[in-house]
Amino acid sequence: MTAPSPLRPPAPVPAPVRPHRPTVTELRLSAFGPHRGAVFPLGPLTFFAGPSGSGKTTVLDMYDALARLGAGDVLDEVFPDPSHRVPESAVADGQGRRGFRIGCTVDGPAGPVRLDLAVQAEPELRIVSERLTCDGRDLLTTVLRDPRRRTVQAGWYTGGAVSVTRAPLPDDRLATALLPLRVAGRTGGERQVLAAAEQALVALRSVYVCDPQPRRMRAPVPVEEALLRRGCDNLAAVLRRTGQECAIRYGALVAAAREGCAGPVVGLTTEELAGRTVRAVLDRGERGVTPVGRLGDGELRYLAFALVLLTGPQVLDMAQVVEVPDAFQALAVLADGFDRGLDARQARALGELAGRMCARGHIGLVGTVADGGVVRGVDGAVVVDLGA
Repeated sequence: MTAPSPLRPPAPVPAPVRPHRPTVTELRLSAFGPHRGAVFPLGPLTFFAGPSGSGKTTVLDMYDALARLGAGDVLDEVFPDPSHRVPESAVADGQGRRGFRIGCTVDGPAGPVRLDLAVQAEPELRIVSERLTCDGRDLLTTVLRDPRRRTVQAGWYTGGAVSVTRAPLPDDRLATALLPLRVAGRTGGERQVLAAAEQALVALRSVYVCDPQPRRMRAPVPVEEALLRRGCDNLAAVLRRTGQECAIRYGALVAAAREGCAGPVVGLTTEELAGRTVRAVLDRGERGVTPVGRLGDGELRYLAFALVLLTGPQVLDMAQVVEVPDAFQALAVLADGFDRGLDARQARALGELAGRMCARGHIGLVGTVADGGVVRGVDGAVVVDLGA
């Protein structure tokens, strides 16, 4: 008989690998517009598909709202018509109050951080409760104690001799965004609070909403327009800047134009006109040039999205997180109507470009499409069908 082998200790379980770039990995629409109890995991490339009225745009609106609150915007600027966000089936309480509830999870070095809000829309717009949690611990909670005051009672974890510090905070701003101004970071608990808040805020502030408007993209624009606006109407000026600053990205953009524009494309250049304005043109080789303003709506939207995917925050008109190095930020692009005006070939080519760029980890995209089939099967893409 062979001697029994000695018992071996179990192999250690490796610690979970946390992304070093804070990223929103889940959206929760507990009660918001047409959504009730909806939880949507997000990957690097996520598309919401469905017919008109299925609520796909509402998901992006909610993400944008959280991003704006994270950037410090006040509540009535983010929700100018809040009653439209209250579910139709919501019943007012005895004091006539109705509202909505939203939230998200941000993964990163601090672990999964959950942020949840309850917003009263009627009779007055205000945040009535907010909760920031990590690893099962409440790091920040707020509650509306006195409806007559425009403040909420906030409490954040300290972990010291006094486990929770309490103070009033305004009811029209995200309390998480105010924590860096209120928490000193003297104790381990306070440092945990600051790390979780920073992770959530970096992810939310790294959002760029892209909604190309072809009818506004055809005219020449001032040369000095160096940051791409969300409507992409200053596309030509940003193309000029990109061509001057990065030949590699510009070459990739020309290759993308070749995929998405009809006819031959040898190059994509800009021409400076009178009055310090600039227009973009496609080089057609032997066929001459075509001003970009003469392209179809779908081609213009295609070029705008391609430019956003191939650049980065430095050339986009968005809130800059200047205190955090670029290597620790992941740009999140919100693209409503990703396939609007595009034919199936263009939509597929643009989806594949998004898949390649999102796989690198420095950019993510959440978009809506009318037809999920045009992006289904793109490497790395997750399609959420809201019409099912």
